[in-house]
Amino acid sequence: MTEKKELSFWQIWNMSFGFLGIQFGWGLQMANMSSIYRYLDAEPDQLPILWLAAPVTGLLVQPIIGYMSDRTWNSVGRRKPYFLVGAVLASIALILMPNSPSLWVAAGLLWILDASINISMEPFRAFVADMLPEKQHTKGFTMQSFFIGVGAVIASALPFILREWFGMVPGEDEVIPNNVKYSFYIGAFAFISAVLYTVFRVKEYPPPDMEAFRKMKAEGGNAVQSMIKGFREILANVVDMPQVMKQLAVVQFFTWMGLFLMWFFYSDATATYIFNAPSPDSDLYKQGSEWTGLMFAAYSVVTFVVAFLLEPIAKKINKVNTHFICLALGGIGLLLMGLFTNKYHLLISMLGIGIAWASILSMPYAIFAKHLPPNKVGVYMGIFNFFIVIPEILATLFFGAIMKNFLDSNSLYAVMLGGAMLLIAAVLTLRVKEE
Repeated sequence: MTEKKELSFWQIWNMSFGFLGIQFGWGLQMANMSSIYRYLDAEPDQLPILWLAAPVTGLLVQPIIGYMSDRTWNSVGRRKPYFLVGAVLASIALILMPNSPSLWVAAGLLWILDASINISMEPFRAFVADMLPEKQHTKGFTMQSFFIGVGAVIASALPFILREWFGMVPGEDEVIPNNVKYSFYIGAFAFISAVLYTVFRVKEYPPPDMEAFRKMKAEGGNAVQSMIKGFREILANVVDMPQVMKQLAVVQFFTWMGLFLMWFFYSDATATYIFNAPSPDSDLYKQGSEWTGLMFAAYSVVTFVVAFLLEPIAKKINKVNTHFICLALGGIGLLLMGLFTNKYHLLISMLGIGIAWASILSMPYAIFAKHLPPNKVGVYMGIFNFFIVIPEILATLFFGAIMKNFLDSNSLYAVMLGGAMLLIAAVLTLRVKEE
């Protein structure tokens, strides 16, 4: 069995660098997909169902990839083969996405993009538990948060930067503006480049017990038998989750419900109620959409600054209390949007969201990682993703009707409701028993 040694700052940097590319994929998607759908004539109450690709692919792909990567060891590595495949497919989808000729082509490409990002992302979570001793788990996950923040800053701000700094002004006959298109092209290059950096710079540990690993592989049977066995094991592992994961599952449900409402509607709320755009065809709406990207970049700046502060704070007040405070600040930030009348006021919201996001990306994983069996880290990281994607599935399927029948299709109210969800998640965090 290979003993895990403490890694240096730069070694942890190298093993986490690929997350910079992954976040280019997520950042461009989160900041621009609602606007792309609106450019292609989607109505506000249609936006949730058009986002269905993300949760469904996450629900299916992450536990399966986790299960498979737990059972992989070859000349490339254990998790790295999945980093590579996902990065190649995601980069292709990023190039195709802004050239979508119709609404449903864009929705279909989002399925491909999300599946590809999930193939890369899930093994990166398991990578931390594979490579680092328990005492460095928090450091590893917060380093991932740092790169997520950096990637999101650049990706979210790209359309604004290309327009304001490089004069790439959208033409009147463009369905999807050129500055958005070139942002996605840059994102594709960044995704594959960052993942390749980690693949070539990091040497993986083999499975901790090679004899048990070979036995597990030998008992797998043919492809069909292995798949059936895999689904059964995934379901059994859901039932047998460590208690702390079950407690965090409820927190995750409300956390991600709040985040998805923000991502679904923040762009439209900013353009419609802060910029007072009369329609998605107006220049004011494009400006509002670009400002949303800048605001998402702003909360990502906060995220990568706060990421390195979380570990010392958690040592002083523990991880659970740290997560509670961060979620509460995020909820308050979104609720305050209802009071804002100026685009610069939105920076207050982004301060709270950035603090919450830094914790969401690291603290839950740092809390439960030490409770996982070494031979099931990948599958449990995938299972934990259930409690991210289930709330999004519910939001995509049912929130359109809520928007239409109860919120008068008001995207600002939807964002504020997301803030309330984050506050509920903060309160529920206090039920989690870290040890």
